[in-house]
Amino acid sequence: MTNRRSDSGIGEARSYHPRGRTVRERPQLGRAGDPVRSALQVFDPAPVDGTRRRRPAPARRPAPPREPDRGDRAARGGPVPAPRRRPAAEPGRGSERRGAERGRGPERTGAEPGRGPERRGAERGRAPERRPAPARRVRRRPAGPPRLANPRRRLRLATVLVLSLFAVLGVRLVELQLTDGPAFAATAQQNRLTEVVLPAARGAILDRAGATLAHSVEARFVYADPELVVDPPAVAAALQPLLGVPASELVERMRPGAREDGRQSRFEWLARGVDIDTGDAIAALNLPGIGVRQDERRIVPGNDLAANLIGFTGADLAGLEGLEAAYDDVLRGVDGEWIYESGLGATLDRQIPGGYEVQTAPQPGSDLRLTVDMDLQYEVQRVLAERARESGATFGAAVVLDARTGEVLAQASYPTYNAADPLSVPAEVRVDAASSTVYDPGSAHKPLVFAAALEEGVIKPGQSVPVGPSIRKGDATFSDTTPYPEGTELTLPAVLAFSSNVGTIRVADALGKERLYAYQQAFGLGQATGAGMPGEAAGGLLAPADWYESSHGSVPIGHSVDVTTLQMAAAYGTIANDGVWVQPRLVQAVVGPDGTETAPAGPVTRRVLSPANAAYLRELLEAVVSVPGATGTAAALADYRVAGKTGTGKLVVDGAYAPGEVASFVGMAPAEQPRYVIAVAAHTPHGGGGTVTAPAFREMMGYTLNHYRVPPADSGPPQVLLYP
Repeated sequence: MTNRRSDSGIGEARSYHPRGRTVRERPQLGRAGDPVRSALQVFDPAPVDGTRRRRPAPARRPAPPREPDRGDRAARGGPVPAPRRRPAAEPGRGSERRGAERGRGPERTGAEPGRGPERRGAERGRAPERRPAPARRVRRRPAGPPRLANPRRRLRLATVLVLSLFAVLGVRLVELQLTDGPAFAATAQQNRLTEVVLPAARGAILDRAGATLAHSVEARFVYADPELVVDPPAVAAALQPLLGVPASELVERMRPGAREDGRQSRFEWLARGVDIDTGDAIAALNLPGIGVRQDERRIVPGNDLAANLIGFTGADLAGLEGLEAAYDDVLRGVDGEWIYESGLGATLDRQIPGGYEVQTAPQPGSDLRLTVDMDLQYEVQRVLAERARESGATFGAAVVLDARTGEVLAQASYPTYNAADPLSVPAEVRVDAASSTVYDPGSAHKPLVFAAALEEGVIKPGQSVPVGPSIRKGDATFSDTTPYPEGTELTLPAVLAFSSNVGTIRVADALGKERLYAYQQAFGLGQATGAGMPGEAAGGLLAPADWYESSHGSVPIGHSVDVTTLQMAAAYGTIANDGVWVQPRLVQAVVGPDGTETAPAGPVTRRVLSPANAAYLRELLEAVVSVPGATGTAAALADYRVAGKTGTGKLVVDGAYAPGEVASFVGMAPAEQPRYVIAVAAHTPHGGGGTVTAPAFREMMGYTLNHYRVPPADSGPPQVLLYP
């Protein structure tokens, strides 16, 4: 093998082009007279005349001396090893460059024509010896400078990056326009929306003739937009004297905050039911973020008239107590809403013309027409308050009931309060005593025992009952106010007229506790009447399984029994209504905004007594009022026949008896054909309740009969036999 470099005579030297590119120089012929020699030529990097100008090849380094142990194998006939070729150096690097810098040729990497032993042999006149190039140790040289970047590659990479960027932007624009566009538009619109509540007019509460007991009048409400209030403390200080609301509370309402749906609140109530003049004064202040709109305020014309029955509303016109609370969903209606698009900021806080706007008109509430007669209510309430104050009673209650329909014509409580200022009195004063206060009925419970015994056939008209000075049941002894000698017989009218405990207990013994308990429930005791008052008490009965030995004496005479005045009125209404119990009710009809009337479902009724037994029981109760020396003569009326019964019991407070006594009287008139039932009860801490209830009943019943123009009785009460 021959050295390719030596055979061709072509050099492969490299140099740097002026533009920075590496080029391979083309082979050039040697000078004249030197046909064998070849050299590497490089182009002049800066030609002047526009022609290529060569510069002399750099001087090559002399070849190193041959190794002495290597002979001329070719002369001895041995094989000539192929000379090892040294890898060409990188252009512009290595020995070539160093040689050029030192003024000599580049380092030789192999045998070249015209050099070495061949040339020396020729110069001496003998044939040149062809010897293989000595093997040289390859010395690693430091790597050359990094190859410069390819501009085409850079251009392609930049193009790909720019196109990728535009593709991402295009996809995002399509996403914003088609996918997320409606959502962003809706969000932006929500930020511009202002919501204003349009309060619905609350329905009125009317009496049975349409007279107003409670209604609403025009007023103003003040609200704040927290996003527009500039200085909450200063605004609160300006509004506090006009609204009467503490400045600290106003500041809290005006602070920006999020609502339950996550959006910023743009509407907060500051005050409702403000007088028109006050609202106009606030509007004249022109405070940023503060608005004044039309509202209403609740008015009770009678102040304390039926206040415990009607109840009251709060600042937001929501019912809090009484019928206002029980029928709040009927009275309050449905608020409207005005949603419009407005600008942001104090200067642009106004509706955008042609912007989004939706207005939902409020739906007024319905009126509530009660069964109460306003004139009768006033008189009953007046009489009760006067009698209670005279006796120092802590509470009093009165109910006037239509025996045939169960309608409550009047329901009064003592003490009462001004419904225009309900929070100025304790909560116990606002309670409706007729349906919430529980007490022992005492002897007023005895006619129910006689009714059950008559219906069960245990006693019959004309029968007498043996009595004595006392009777013992368990560990308790029961006696009468006026003891009778042992072996005395009393007729049934006499037992009730003189309110004999011993005689009543003997009748209950014949009846039995199970049947007595069943009739107590049939008369409506131990359960709320459902007349319509919220928080109505159910009272309580002692189940037969819970009776003690002493219960056989206490329960028949009205102890260990808890009732309300309304329950007792309904129970006596059963006797007045020929033995049919009728559920009491306070609401006569619901009158819609358009004037249509909706009557509530008919009252619950059930027969407890036969008409004959109910009529005979009324005769027994007439004896209580008409017989001289009887317990209820203070309730008698001159021109009307009255039937009723007195009672003395205990007030139940937190499951225990309070000091004093609860006196009651429950009666009906006219006794021959009862129309009305009145129950009166009062608690007197020092006794003497009888001086309250029976006289109060007489005044209330007399006014009721005259008010409804009931004709006087044609005959007096029947004559009764007291002793057999």
